[in-house]
Amino acid sequence: MPSRLVLMVLSLLLAGCGEPPWNNPYPEEDAASKTLYSSFADRPKHLDPARSYSSDEYAFLAQIYEPPLQYHFLLRPFQLVPLTALEVPQPAYFDADGNPLPEDAPAEVIHRSDYLIEIQPGIQYQPHPAFARDEAGLDRYLSLTPRDVRGINRLGDFAFTGTRELTAEDYVHQIKRLAAPWTHSPISGLMQKHLLGFEELVDQFSEQDPGDPLGRVQLLRDARFEGGEVLDRYRYRVSVKGKYPQFSYWLAMPFFAPMPWEAEAFYAQPGLRERNIMLDWYPVGTGPFMLGENNPNLRMVLERNPHFRGEPYPDHGMPEDEADGLLADAGQPMPFVERAIYSLEKESIPRWNKFLQGYYDSSGISSDAFDQAVQIDAGGEPVLTESMQERDITLLTSVEPSIFYMGFNMLDPVVGGESERARLLRRAISIAVDFEEFISIFTNGRGLVAQGPIPPSIFGHREGEAGINPYVYTWAGGRAVRRGLEEARLLMEQAGYPGGRDRDTGRSLSINYEAIATGPDDRARLNWMRKQFAKLGIELVIRSTDYNRFQEKMRNGTGQLFMWGWNADYPDPENFLFLLYGPNGKVEHQGENAANYANPEFDRLFNQMRFMDDGPERQAVIDRMVEIARTDAPWLWGFNPKSFSLHHQWMFNAKPNQMANNTLKYRRIDPELRRELREAWNPPVLWPLWILAGLLILVLLPALWLVWRRARSTAL
Repeated sequence: MPSRLVLMVLSLLLAGCGEPPWNNPYPEEDAASKTLYSSFADRPKHLDPARSYSSDEYAFLAQIYEPPLQYHFLLRPFQLVPLTALEVPQPAYFDADGNPLPEDAPAEVIHRSDYLIEIQPGIQYQPHPAFARDEAGLDRYLSLTPRDVRGINRLGDFAFTGTRELTAEDYVHQIKRLAAPWTHSPISGLMQKHLLGFEELVDQFSEQDPGDPLGRVQLLRDARFEGGEVLDRYRYRVSVKGKYPQFSYWLAMPFFAPMPWEAEAFYAQPGLRERNIMLDWYPVGTGPFMLGENNPNLRMVLERNPHFRGEPYPDHGMPEDEADGLLADAGQPMPFVERAIYSLEKESIPRWNKFLQGYYDSSGISSDAFDQAVQIDAGGEPVLTESMQERDITLLTSVEPSIFYMGFNMLDPVVGGESERARLLRRAISIAVDFEEFISIFTNGRGLVAQGPIPPSIFGHREGEAGINPYVYTWAGGRAVRRGLEEARLLMEQAGYPGGRDRDTGRSLSINYEAIATGPDDRARLNWMRKQFAKLGIELVIRSTDYNRFQEKMRNGTGQLFMWGWNADYPDPENFLFLLYGPNGKVEHQGENAANYANPEFDRLFNQMRFMDDGPERQAVIDRMVEIARTDAPWLWGFNPKSFSLHHQWMFNAKPNQMANNTLKYRRIDPELRRELREAWNPPVLWPLWILAGLLILVLLPALWLVWRRARSTAL
């Protein structure tokens, strides 16, 4: 027995030579496969395109579902191009009598805008039981009985699958689903404002709701409404109220992806929902990938759709793309990978370590790992550390089309309102709160100080001296320089708060800050915030709460000061300026204007700007709107976050595109290079086993010697 133990240890030591890494979390047979490996931190709640409105969910949905349009992968600024449509539809305008209007017709005379969408013929859905038919051509699984679902626990337990061609009816069916109260679509209210007949359709579904799932599917199929009309097998028309140029962007979102009625009818059958077999769990699309495994407590697996038509990789891009190798695959059929495996990683350190070991192909950079990956050079630019450069890791950075801002409640009698006193107070605070320092301390420098409501890469944003906020910054030495505290204190005095005390009452000025803070990690950030206001003698009272309570305070207008953010739904200035539009006020109208800001001239210009095409005239209107907002200072403009991502040398065609979510199809992997580097980076650590073997030998030698002596003496 002791000798067997020694032999076992020695065999383990010898097995380490020339074998795959011992710490490889994946099967060895997958090492040479075209599989992309990534991770996710939060489980997707909804995989129904009518309900999903989260970037975590879009990471999966956008690879499966195909709306008619998409964003060009390489071109900047962001540009819409066809996906399943033959071309990007141009709106046709009509007056109230149905007469056609010219393209340059004034917005006030346009009664409706029609978008005629023609889709490509021959597009097929992924394999799915909903499309399965028997030898007679009849549906196999659309009339299931309780006996039929015995032994069925997941979608893969159905023995047969089928497919069918994508049709225009599938797109209109999905638009009707957005109006159905039982789908709880988050954009239903918005579409009631814009789509003709949509509001009436919502009322119809509410009144006629049969309650049972199969009855609801039939109600959807039978419904007709003016805003969505099927013209023939491959053409449908969407009619929008008045003029709404931004509607084209919605046609690139999963909300407007197709939904086959068969899928809804299949999932509506009794006994399936109880087994978690439902649309929210098993999506059905025409995209390059389908969901092969949905285990959000362990991993999510996307597999190549065998019926995908093979979309070509873009053949043109920005001038620098060719030098960056982003056009090497021009014209090649996509997707390039066969599978994508996303593992659940709730903690940042294990996720980071697996990236360094080569077991994830790309990674973000958490605050804990930032110094290990990135350093800031003398010019203030981020560069990779030496250890990252030695592994030929690529760093990609981009400014997000997002803004994090600090808002004043303009309904508050102290910090809000149109009085000069309140306006000067807001400007003083805008100077004192040092967002450059905030970015440096709390985001590792991953952000740009915002000068107004419109982020970079969105039309209307101004760069350089023309783009600074003159109330907070001056232009010196070719850059924006924050005004000094002396100016802020002078503004405080002019506002009637010398040294932070109310000149009329003699009391110290106290402002309440509504903070979403539930954990110990928030303490440093809140202490920093107190110090910013203390520079002006203002006492900042932190009122911490959870997100639900915070939202309630915003709806009721009971807060004074708050921090919030906005991510672009689409790359248009309207999607940011509407956050300051009076009729979108949070308290009165339950809109997204959380500051409840209202300025008649700003609102008038907004209604003019929203209908204009990009160009010098629209830019001039936007410039005036931004000037008004800077003057009134309803926000501390905060910052635009920067995203940093790392990519191993074996992954190709990685370029940040903050508007496109369907980017998995562009990725290409060199699995052989990945396998070689994994083995080089993960040599087995054998010295503890050698020490263990030595100790075992030292312990066992005396016993073996005694056994040998006894055997020899017995033989003699």
